[in-house]
Amino acid sequence: MLLSRKEAPGAQPTPADFEVNLQTNTGFLPEKPIPRLPEAYSAWENALTRAQEVLVLGENLTEQDTESRADGELWRSQMRGLPVISINDLKSDRQLLRRAHKVLAFLVHFYVHSIPPDQMAGSVLIPRSLATPLLEVSNILRMAPVLTFADTVLWNWDLINPELPVTIDNMHFGVELFSGTEDERNFWFGNAKVEMLGVEMLHLFNEYHNLPNVSDFASVYKINRLLARLVTLVNRVEETLTAMRDLVDPSTFYWQVRPWFNGSGSGPSDPTWVFEDGPDASTLDLSGPSAGQSSVMHALDIFLDVDFKLQQRRYPAPSESNKRSDLGFMERMRRYMPGAHRDYLSHLANTSHPLRELAKSTPAVKESYNAAVSAVRKFRDSHIRIACLYVVSMARSTAIPVGCPVFAMMQRMERQRKQTGRSTGTGGNELSLLLKSNRDATARAAI
Repeated sequence: MLLSRKEAPGAQPTPADFEVNLQTNTGFLPEKPIPRLPEAYSAWENALTRAQEVLVLGENLTEQDTESRADGELWRSQMRGLPVISINDLKSDRQLLRRAHKVLAFLVHFYVHSIPPDQMAGSVLIPRSLATPLLEVSNILRMAPVLTFADTVLWNWDLINPELPVTIDNMHFGVELFSGTEDERNFWFGNAKVEMLGVEMLHLFNEYHNLPNVSDFASVYKINRLLARLVTLVNRVEETLTAMRDLVDPSTFYWQVRPWFNGSGSGPSDPTWVFEDGPDASTLDLSGPSAGQSSVMHALDIFLDVDFKLQQRRYPAPSESNKRSDLGFMERMRRYMPGAHRDYLSHLANTSHPLRELAKSTPAVKESYNAAVSAVRKFRDSHIRIACLYVVSMARSTAIPVGCPVFAMMQRMERQRKQTGRSTGTGGNELSLLLKSNRDATARAAI
């Protein structure tokens, strides 16, 4: 029997073995998502279409919103009445499995967050019609049974013109939306632009790891060229992040978009989830989507050897606030990635010639390496400012946003006053503390 290249003795795996698409220049994005599941799964697809047409955020509903309440309860009762559909016909096709995870995860979040607050107890039961297939699909893909960055960004696009190549200008993002707002679509688009810029980073990482020798003059020259290109790319990523301020309104994002992302018990007022016929939710990863789940950004940090867990002795020493942050956050976010992408990160981390060690022992590389670290630290400074604008400052605001029922808004503000006062990110973390700790950990990678 012929061995595959991956199985052949002595062969080294390539990014393609980890579902990283460098040949098509889509990186962690698939070559092209499929638009719809087969007819046997039309009940899921039709439910998702209907949800986007009629459901509104439950915490915006008042007792007077009788029509919206009725539409929501009818939709949720239909979900409870659906049979459990077997996923056997999906198991042999990764694209179908990805689409199934995305559809089911969106349905679960629509189900939970369309429930009005006065009907919400301390927990919410996810019906077996959604829970069972989502758990099964997630197990095969080796990812969390909740909405993730992959569902909302990596797999949430199609081609504007199928006859043209896959480029950022020919991709339509936000195929599925919760709020139906352009702000939400632009939020996904901004994240997707970072992912597409990240494809060029992945090429650089691959070029570096394919070098047969990293110490001779020619290799050192090439490594410095690679690092100069990396600095340019990281600067473009920072520009993309900063540009989102012109495309996504902070008030719309915080009040109309972000609440849909919350997973089980993401905040003091968020219910815990119970999967009908499923395992105890406390044993599952259910925080919801976060940019912290971006495999591209994790790959960049691994390439530069950023120590988020403060396990290595580096200068300057971590501050007390650094030590109080969620040191396991970045590692935990990897569990939300497709398993193949997580495997790629492990492969990247197990290189025979770590870049930081090379920079420490090779003065000619040190300056270029430090420049790359500095660019990432600058990006994280911008991330802190964006987070403060979109989350921290909005959490402290008492302004009633335009378009939301005043009474519902006042109710929500009252619930927020009873919370801890700490702003959490979309992955369920104390945001300011975490982002500053990650920024400082990046700075400590410099030599």
